[in-house]
Amino acid sequence: MKPGLLVTADGAEFRGVSVGAEGITSGEAVFNTAMTGYQEVITDPSYSGQIVVMTSSHIGNYGVNGADDQADRPHCAGLVVRSLSRMTTGPSATGSLHDYLTANGVITLAEVDTRRLTRHVRDRGAMPAAMGTDADAAELRAVAEAAPHMAGRDLVSEVTTPEPYRVAASGERRATVVAFDFGMKREIVRQLAARGCDVHVVPAGTGADEVLALRPDGVFLSNGPGDPEPLAGPIATVRVLLGTVPVFGICLGHQVLGLALGAATYKLPFGHHGANHPVRRLYDGGIEITSQNHGFAVDLWSLTGRTPPTVTGLPGPESLPTTVTTDFGEVAATHQNLNDGTLEGMRCLDLPAFSVQYHPEAAPGPHDARGLFDRFLDLMAANA
Repeated sequence: MKPGLLVTADGAEFRGVSVGAEGITSGEAVFNTAMTGYQEVITDPSYSGQIVVMTSSHIGNYGVNGADDQADRPHCAGLVVRSLSRMTTGPSATGSLHDYLTANGVITLAEVDTRRLTRHVRDRGAMPAAMGTDADAAELRAVAEAAPHMAGRDLVSEVTTPEPYRVAASGERRATVVAFDFGMKREIVRQLAARGCDVHVVPAGTGADEVLALRPDGVFLSNGPGDPEPLAGPIATVRVLLGTVPVFGICLGHQVLGLALGAATYKLPFGHHGANHPVRRLYDGGIEITSQNHGFAVDLWSLTGRTPPTVTGLPGPESLPTTVTTDFGEVAATHQNLNDGTLEGMRCLDLPAFSVQYHPEAAPGPHDARGLFDRFLDLMAANA
């Protein structure tokens, strides 16, 4: 194994060994707190342009298999782990993570002090980094400094499907859904199809007329990478669709819906990446443990003309506006992140549309929020 090195744009150095493809890569360094699901993370298009640092100390022990892929190839810019398993013990494994990373060209470093790297990102914010082999610290820092920042970057155009396609409902058809592919995970389509939805997956730039020509019972706005604000086309399309057909958005789709409603978005210091994020349901006080992967958030306060309250200690519901007025009527905050108090869900009160910032399909879990797909089915049925 060759020595490897990661250098952040602010000059911090982290040494390790190369355990994947060789070469140099750059991207925004983010940390993921999931203990399982590394294959789903690697292949999630939402990680396009990002170097993923896994905080769990031992990665790869159950191997890989084709069923866990969330896209046709890995999308992360690179992977960093503390320890890569030398053994594969998963009963459904068809290969090792090491071989998978090498075969798919994923530049990967192991034996890195991921605790120190995670603390660096947490304290100083997500930032560009460069890593690889056969390069010194000065060379890698120059690459990191030249790497584009995530703010203002449209990555959706790089990961969306080039052509529309259809996935048939499993069993009896209950609804027709048009799903905008902003970088959609495969498990989302599986969850919709399993509930009797014919799913028409369309490119991110699809216009409202094309969507409505498919006669959908509902429109789904998927997850995806990058900054939502450059997505002028999808935002304008959603504005046309609102009030015409039920809409359900997750992750980037939640942000696109927020922008379509007139709210602002902003970049989080280091984002939410992992499978253990606690979210409070504001309407009944229940708690969901959720899977998340995003670097931006919707700011409902931007629609109030008021200054957000200062949060001291643990954030409570008072750190979010209860309802706001938009061009499309009243919108209520429905979910809140318990770690930092940010908005995790909203619902339009005067038309059929809602969204959450996290991933109800999860893949591999937790599955606390899968009922949101059933709520979407109910919303479509009520508006048929």
